[in-house]
Amino acid sequence: MDRLKTAAQALGVALDDAHFAQAMDAQDPLGHLRDEFEIPTVSQVTGEHALDAPCTYLCGNSLGLLPKRARRVLNEEMDEWATKGVVGHHHHSEGRPWISYRKQIVEKMAPLVGAAPIEVGVMNTLTVNIHLMLAAFYKPTATRSKILIESKAFPSDHYAVESQIQWHGLPADALLLAEPRAGEATLHTSDILRLIEQQGDQIAVVMLSGVQYYTGQVFDMEMITAAAQAKGCIVGWDLAHAAGNVPLKLHDWNVDFACWCTYKYMNSGPGGISGFFVHERYALDSDLPRLTGWWAHDEATRFEMSNCFAPNRGAAGFEISNTPILTAATLLGSLDVFALTTMDDLHEKSVLLTTYLEYLLAKHVSEHVRIITPSDCRGAQL
Repeated sequence: MDRLKTAAQALGVALDDAHFAQAMDAQDPLGHLRDEFEIPTVSQVTGEHALDAPCTYLCGNSLGLLPKRARRVLNEEMDEWATKGVVGHHHHSEGRPWISYRKQIVEKMAPLVGAAPIEVGVMNTLTVNIHLMLAAFYKPTATRSKILIESKAFPSDHYAVESQIQWHGLPADALLLAEPRAGEATLHTSDILRLIEQQGDQIAVVMLSGVQYYTGQVFDMEMITAAAQAKGCIVGWDLAHAAGNVPLKLHDWNVDFACWCTYKYMNSGPGGISGFFVHERYALDSDLPRLTGWWAHDEATRFEMSNCFAPNRGAAGFEISNTPILTAATLLGSLDVFALTTMDDLHEKSVLLTTYLEYLLAKHVSEHVRIITPSDCRGAQL
């Protein structure tokens, strides 16, 4: 709230002045990015034809709007397919040969999650990648077999982890749930750390959400990762609601693995392709067990067709299949929009927006609304 008041003072406009939002828009350094997106009208969304003004879109946590660049890149790939056929794998009119498409994506996506390109991969969809990462990193033993998630984890995470435990023939209590305190919606970091300290010797993997989908709480990923690894746990993060929303430093935080979808805050389109992270310390670990495929084979010798698997370096060594170009194209177009700004600047604006919304709700409808998203650890969701 202090930052919002400071902004109002700098503009010489009171927070409760009806012109405050317009004044903020007028001096917003990111305002021009609105023109990068297709924003549907109210009539297009509702079918009420008299309402042709742009809608106020508050569903980016479910599906991001269409970046105009995504449409352009997709159309270019369709034209390339039509005019080049298989030649497009190596010779591309726009300088994007399909054979190396993933490299262009990871180079642009890596900065958004605080990683080096060698640590980032692109394939499949989110839950598939969670299963693939757990196949590599969840190695239960007689004494260390539990997986820790939050009790209100998104159902796909809950199902995936539960099924992994069942796959290994382990009892149901190998699923360990971090619960909020009675009467509260969010989790205290201290409670998560206490749970890890108490049961860490039995926990094989800690896999929480970077941003909790239901409450909008941003977990202290750095602190939780360090505490869990100090107890010998592998740490992975589901960043479905964090990637493209809040600043991330996966490499510096020493995270073992992470997965995220790209159709929410990364605006790659419905059911868009997923991204994943594997820390660079595993880059040359060819002995790390994993589910493999031809595309994960060392690109220098891939076409020798030897049937003797030698993994690519880094995250590329986990990519089972080749990049689906038409799905990846929309992500590439969206990443070109992200390249026009920084995650720090996007996050700063999102916090101002949610703080202003919180102020308006408290002022006008406080008796009808209970806000469960923490004010001190949140992204663009309220």
